[in-house]
Amino acid sequence: METTQTAERILRKPKEAYAASDEKTARQTTSPLVLLFKAMGGPAQWYGKGMRFARTLGTLLNRREVRRRIDRLHKLGLMEEVPTTGQLIAGGLDMVRYFISPGARDYYESRGIHFGFHQVLRFFDDPVSLIDPIGVLSERDTIIGHILQVVHANPLYDLQILDMFEDGIDELEAQTDAMIRGTHPRAGTIGAIVEDPEYHTRLLAYLRNYRRDPKTPELRRRADQARADKNFVLAEETFGALPSAMRYMKRLPESPFALVRHLLSQKDINPNYCDPDKVALVEAEFAA
Repeated sequence: METTQTAERILRKPKEAYAASDEKTARQTTSPLVLLFKAMGGPAQWYGKGMRFARTLGTLLNRREVRRRIDRLHKLGLMEEVPTTGQLIAGGLDMVRYFISPGARDYYESRGIHFGFHQVLRFFDDPVSLIDPIGVLSERDTIIGHILQVVHANPLYDLQILDMFEDGIDELEAQTDAMIRGTHPRAGTIGAIVEDPEYHTRLLAYLRNYRRDPKTPELRRRADQARADKNFVLAEETFGALPSAMRYMKRLPESPFALVRHLLSQKDINPNYCDPDKVALVEAEFAA
């Protein structure tokens, strides 16, 4: 039954995924220097960014808080087994290099946006969003800010990681609505980054459907060339949802030396660490 359900969800064709609006936003029409200043914000924003950064580093050292968050995800069934710290770090790096970066680069190039400069803007808007790819160390509002500033290929993982906090989904809905209304306190800095004017409206509709039924069809962004690559598709299916991402990480070697060797030598996603049903479906799709 699980394999059938996965087969219905997996490998969504680009024509079945949504296409970003062709309407241009400030991100595409404003000069780079002005965008930088907008993303930086003013002194009040600098203080908030600095405090979030400091608290994130504090969480890294607070094993009790990290354990509380992981235990909550475990109790919700979103993390069946808990990876080691080393597995989480290596798995987060794999998520970035196999899924997040290739997908984002492909998307931004299709929009005529320079990938590197876009990451600079994201850093100036909120430095924490780039140093914690897994999200376990981030505060609730840091995760929400990341969801609001990045047009996600699939926001499911982020919604699930937000369940570390009892009010996480409630607050995401409220802040997404505030972005649409223009009343969000970070509307100016986030507005300098988001390149799809329909993103927040689309996200809010998906979020409300997700709250009614977590199995609602995923909000997948149309890809350009990325989904022609079998390795990317397998990475997308693995890291696009929290449970499968954590299963991948748990299968990684536990030895620090083996993890370093993996990171240095493994250039493409290793199917041995992925869910067998996803591997089989991806192989069958590309064989066809």
